[in-house]
Amino acid sequence: MQYKSPGLTHVTLNVSSRKYCNYHTVSLFSLFQRYFLVGSNHAQTKHRVLKIDRTEPKDLVIIDDKHVYSQNEVRELLGRLDLGNRTKMGQKGSSGLSRAVSAYGIVGFVRFLEGYYIVLITKRRKMADIGGHSIYKIEDTNMIYIPNDSVRLTHPDEARYVRIFQNVDLSSNFYFSYSYDLSHSLQYNLTLLNSPCCPGDEVTVHPHSSKQDSFDIFEDEGLPTQVHGLRNEPYAKYVWNSKLLERVKDIVHPDWLMYIIHGFCGQSKLLIYGRPVHITLIARRSSKFAGTRFLKRGANCEGNVANEVETEQIIHDASVMSFAAGSYSSYVQVRGSVPLYWSQDISTMMPKPPIRLDQADPYAHVAALHFDQMLQRFGSPIIILNLVKKREKRKHEKILSEELLPAVNNLNQFLPPEHWIDYIAWDMARYTKIKLCNVLDRLSMIAENVVKRTGFFINRSDFYCHTLRPDERWGDLGGSLTSSGRVQTGVLRTNCVDCLDRTNTAQFMVGKCALAYQLYALGMIDKPKLQFDTDCVRLFEELYEDHGDTLSLQYGGSQLVHRVKTYRKIAPWTQHSKDIMQTLSRYYSNAFSDADRQDAINLFLQVYQPSDSKPHLWELPTDFYLHQKNSMALAHDRRSYTYWWSEGILSYLPVPYDEVPCEENMKKVAVKRVNRYDESTDTYTEFFKPYELTSFDDTFCISMTNSAREFMPKTVGVDPSPFTVRKPEETGKSAVTGSKSSKEETVLQRKTAASAPPPPSEEQLSSSSEDDSEDDRDDDGSVSQRSTPVKLLTESGESVRWHITAAVHVFYSAAYSLCSALVLTRALCFFRRV
Repeated sequence: MQYKSPGLTHVTLNVSSRKYCNYHTVSLFSLFQRYFLVGSNHAQTKHRVLKIDRTEPKDLVIIDDKHVYSQNEVRELLGRLDLGNRTKMGQKGSSGLSRAVSAYGIVGFVRFLEGYYIVLITKRRKMADIGGHSIYKIEDTNMIYIPNDSVRLTHPDEARYVRIFQNVDLSSNFYFSYSYDLSHSLQYNLTLLNSPCCPGDEVTVHPHSSKQDSFDIFEDEGLPTQVHGLRNEPYAKYVWNSKLLERVKDIVHPDWLMYIIHGFCGQSKLLIYGRPVHITLIARRSSKFAGTRFLKRGANCEGNVANEVETEQIIHDASVMSFAAGSYSSYVQVRGSVPLYWSQDISTMMPKPPIRLDQADPYAHVAALHFDQMLQRFGSPIIILNLVKKREKRKHEKILSEELLPAVNNLNQFLPPEHWIDYIAWDMARYTKIKLCNVLDRLSMIAENVVKRTGFFINRSDFYCHTLRPDERWGDLGGSLTSSGRVQTGVLRTNCVDCLDRTNTAQFMVGKCALAYQLYALGMIDKPKLQFDTDCVRLFEELYEDHGDTLSLQYGGSQLVHRVKTYRKIAPWTQHSKDIMQTLSRYYSNAFSDADRQDAINLFLQVYQPSDSKPHLWELPTDFYLHQKNSMALAHDRRSYTYWWSEGILSYLPVPYDEVPCEENMKKVAVKRVNRYDESTDTYTEFFKPYELTSFDDTFCISMTNSAREFMPKTVGVDPSPFTVRKPEETGKSAVTGSKSSKEETVLQRKTAASAPPPPSEEQLSSSSEDDSEDDRDDDGSVSQRSTPVKLLTESGESVRWHITAAVHVFYSAAYSLCSALVLTRALCFFRRV
């Protein structure tokens, strides 16, 4: 991006978030009295050392000397420590200094009832690359007790807390980056520096860093100044280890702090006649009011909702990786539970517990807190797409719609009309059962309206190709235009009951519409429209299904039950049996394992901190007051019911307040400006890793899903364009087998299957335990086309279908018997334990 300001004719903003000298390798060296943590950069030219005291039984004592060591200096330091701590001089076999573990970063420090532990990342895997900055998935961690055995004060319940903490599997969908801020969107990372700055100005310093340690200004005559290393203060809602780093963030240099997110990250390559375009999908799960299905519903008293996920799709021309010279576009949408005080009673074990409103909120106070956060982060308009049922024999989901609409109307009466919260209610479940109606066509209409109102982010002004190939839909596109491109203003917020199946399909359709506009904006296609059954949409659909499966496993305990193919009504007949197994798996997880997972999440996020003076975590009858802390205190400064938004937000709308370069926001940022030859700006080292021993077959760009390899037909003479509509039999991969290797499928099935899930009865299954399940029969008795078996192309099709139905009934009966036996066994074990 280029920015012109008074006193400076040309400033090149080479923005790469949080990249100064983060340590890619960390080595822990052990002595009897101390641990030494040595952090090194890629080239092993810059090192820092942390000293951790091991003589304190319960306190954490860390010393950071703030000095940058060269490789020779750190070798000399470790050599002196080794020599000075040997039991006998000259006896090499009894060296006092030993390498305890080699790692790639620090997750944090945690304490239960004894001393502190340090959690280190010992294995990682690259998942995506954005502008030359790598995003990694945590593959394995190591938890090391810090105090030595001579000072350890043992506690009988310590081991149980450790087991609960380790139930949060850090190797399952936790992501980090050394040089890119994953807690913020690409739009935030690339636009926050659009404020006047001159080479002689004072550099804004991160509140937890010292000026002499971090950011200096290097200037060479004749060279353009580069702003490099935008170090954001992370967005706390989407950081999952902020509490684990809270104890040390004011003590150590900021380069030691590495923030991780939880959710999903995937990247695929779309080849357009040999031109590579990377499609990246990043989902950030909220760490506020986090938990599992049925145990976390609605919102807490601070306005944080359950299962809130921010999904961002990033499109960029991979032939140019630099943020300064490359073309990047992104679109953000949100899912989350209905922002009301509501829950479901799970005291009686049933697949679909009744919905109840826990607290009257006539002034929509909790909804106001939630939408205030959204206005501050996304701007306006806020568009709600509510997919819950409107018509039911017995009131269930309808209760939520009847409360949400008055709450939105109450808030809108105090907002200016141009910034009203838009509410769209559509009964997707009922619409699916109408045989002559196409669900995705209706969703496409909604998506077109949403994307044209919110716009999307692109860091380039309109290409000349738009003048050559104009399109009438491009003229009234929303968002905000800037000198360097356009930004997204506002966001779509989609919800059903659990925000899993229906929500994922709706988000896919909105993302597909946004993808068409993004590719058109980048000059890749001649009109902002994409058709189904093309290589591009198949690749995008696979990304979104992986995204939906991952989030569904985290929250509901199983993969998606209803997919895009289900709503297109082209799913194979074998899909019905898979849906049944996923429903049973989700039922089992909700009934038997969600309570333990909830305890683990509460402990990992430090919502509950163990102490001898309060009951243990497993003794609490409920965790309600852990997540509703403000409900126990009197509000000294009660928020207004009419002016329900935060101060300053309204004056900047529709632009989000968080992206306004005002004094308050710029205090959260530290900037380093360097010349073009500075070592830390070397994206070649970041991407190709010449200092690591790697295999060409394991290179990320080779293993990435590729549209030409995975989807394009292998026959000669076929149009290689990824935007050509193809028949299923013409595609490069089978619709049944998919593109995943058998090994990956095996691993995925192992993670998905929750032992042997006991099935519910047929009546329970018809009401469905999953969030987006529809009754097999409509209110008027018509049969859903989704649940109708596919007509077999044989003479005796009806007979075969009857036998299949009978077999399914027998399976249900046997499965229900097994379920009853397991429930009875669990109950007997519980009463025996009591």
